[in-house]
Amino acid sequence: MIENFTYQTPTKLYFGKDAIKDLPDVLGRFGKKVLLTYGGGSIKKIGLYDKVKELLKDFCIVELSGIEPNPKYDPSVITGAKLCKEHNIDVILAVGGGSVLDCSKAIAVCAKYDGEGWDILSRKVKATEALPIVDILTLAATGSEYDSGCVISNTALCDKRGYSNSLLYPVASFLDPTYTFSVSKWQTACGTADAINHTLEQFFSEPHSIFDDGVMIAAIKSLMENVKIALKTPDDYSARSELMYVCSWACNGMFANGMKDSGWPMHAIEHALSAFFDITHGAGLAIITPHWMREILSEKTVERFITLGSALFGFEKDLPDLEFANKVIDAFADFFFSIGIPKHLSEVGVKAEAIDAMADHIIEKDLSNRQLYVPLDREAVIRILKASM
Repeated sequence: MIENFTYQTPTKLYFGKDAIKDLPDVLGRFGKKVLLTYGGGSIKKIGLYDKVKELLKDFCIVELSGIEPNPKYDPSVITGAKLCKEHNIDVILAVGGGSVLDCSKAIAVCAKYDGEGWDILSRKVKATEALPIVDILTLAATGSEYDSGCVISNTALCDKRGYSNSLLYPVASFLDPTYTFSVSKWQTACGTADAINHTLEQFFSEPHSIFDDGVMIAAIKSLMENVKIALKTPDDYSARSELMYVCSWACNGMFANGMKDSGWPMHAIEHALSAFFDITHGAGLAIITPHWMREILSEKTVERFITLGSALFGFEKDLPDLEFANKVIDAFADFFFSIGIPKHLSEVGVKAEAIDAMADHIIEKDLSNRQLYVPLDREAVIRILKASM
C-alpha cells in the first residue's frame, strides 16, 4: 500500500567531473554579489578555491570561512546573515560538505529576517523568504545538497535543531566526485554512516512496499560496499561517485514517499549528543543505531530486521525470528566498527553523567513533537544512551 503524498525537488544536480564549468551561468541568473561560504583549508589544498575564484572573476565575492562541523549559530550564521545584509548579497555559494551547506541555508533564511535568526530556526517565527543557494559539494554524507533541511547548533543554549523549509532547497548543486578524493578515512566512514542511517530512519516505517524496500536496501548495500573501496583506494572514481550519488538520494525524501513519517528517532537522539559534546554526527549515529534497534525490536518490528538480514548480509533464515533479528543488529554494529567507527560513545568523548540531561533534552525538544514508528519515552532513551556508552 502506498500512502498519499506530494513531492517536488526543485534542485538541479550537475553531476560528474568538471561539472562546475557551468557555475558562472548558474550564479549569474541571480546577480553578481555572491557570499562564498566554506570551512577550513581543504578547498584551498585541492585547488577548488582557486578554480572557483577564477570562474567567478567577474563577480563581487564576499567570503565567510571557518564554518565548523556541527555548524554554529554563533558565530557563523549570525556573521553570515550580517554580511548578506551589509553587502546586499544576491546569492550564496556554499563550497564544502554538509556543515557548510547547512550553515549557508540558515544564513539564507536569517538574512531575510530583521529579528533574531534563532527565532526562525527554532520555529517561533515562520520564514517567508530566503536568499537563493548554490553549492559545490566536497563530502558525500548529509544529502543537504538535495533537500530543504539544515541542522544548526546553538552552543549558548546547548541546543541543536533541525530546520526544514521549502525555501531552502538549493537552486543547483554541483557534485564532482573527484573533490572527495582527499576526504579523510574518518570523514568518509562517518559520512557513509550518516547516509546509511538516513535510509534506515525511513526503512523503519509503515506501510511497506516492494519498491520502497528494494530501493532502500540497494542504497544501503551500495554504501556499505563502496565505502570499503574508498577507504582502501581513496581516488577510486567509481566508488566515490556512487557514494556521492547515493548520499544525495538518501535524505531528499524520495525514499519516504508513500509511507508515514518514521519520526527519525535516531537523529533526534544524536542531535543531543553532538549538541552537548560536539561529536561527529555520523559517528554518533553509527554507535547508537544498534542499541536503538534492540530497543524497538519486537514481534511488530521483527519483519523489518528479517528483510534486512537476508538482503544485506545474505543470512539464511535458520534461527527463530527474534534471534535472527539480533544477529542482524550485531552485523550492523560489526560493519560500522569495520570501517573505523568506535562502538562506544565514551570513545568519542561523551560523558555518562550527562545522560539524564540529554534524555530530558531529547524528549522535550524533539521526540515529544514526533509521531514515531515505535514510541520512545524518557526511560527508553536512557536505556539506549546507557547501552551505547
